[in-house]
Amino acid sequence: MAQKLHYFDLNGIAESIRYLLHYGGQKFDDVRYEVKTWPDKNVKDVLPFGQLPLYEEGSSKLTQSLAIARYVALKVNLLPSDPWDQAVLDSIVFTIYDFWSKVVAYFKEQDPKKKVELKKEILEESIDFYFSRFEKHLKDNKGYFHGKLTWVDFVLIGILEASNLFLGVNIEKKYPTVEALMKKILSLPGVKEYIATRKPYVL
Repeated sequence: MAQKLHYFDLNGIAESIRYLLHYGGQKFDDVRYEVKTWPDKNVKDVLPFGQLPLYEEGSSKLTQSLAIARYVALKVNLLPSDPWDQAVLDSIVFTIYDFWSKVVAYFKEQDPKKKVELKKEILEESIDFYFSRFEKHLKDNKGYFHGKLTWVDFVLIGILEASNLFLGVNIEKKYPTVEALMKKILSLPGVKEYIATRKPYVL
């Protein structure tokens, strides 16, 4: 069944999905749109909720990045079987997105003064609040969020890379276990080959 992933020509919230698909050996069309020319009315009007990413399998469509990532993770055996373990990982994913929401708010802010204030808050408070906790959780679980590789590890690295791009920083440098996880994810079979052919992302 034909698979397609629609998103911008950026990492953003879809790169972790791309990583999961490549790691799982899934053949898919990586359909990309230019941010500078978005919204494309012809595309936007046919999206189920007018937003990207969109994942397609045949005639079936799925929206929302976390729902897509979780579904792909199920296909490639990166979800834990225990319901409690699944719930714990879901809670971590939502926390990762709590941090990401602050980066998005900064990126979208149009007022120059407010933009400076938002970035200052992220750099001086938000990063350490979240990433010191991610660091501890990873240390306590053999370098992963669940003691072994799961979809949440992919989500963290995707959001980390996008945050670095949007903020112009390298967050992982202060958090060695997070940095080690990034190296592991980017070196995985399928992911490594994809990265080798990927053009650098620019805003």
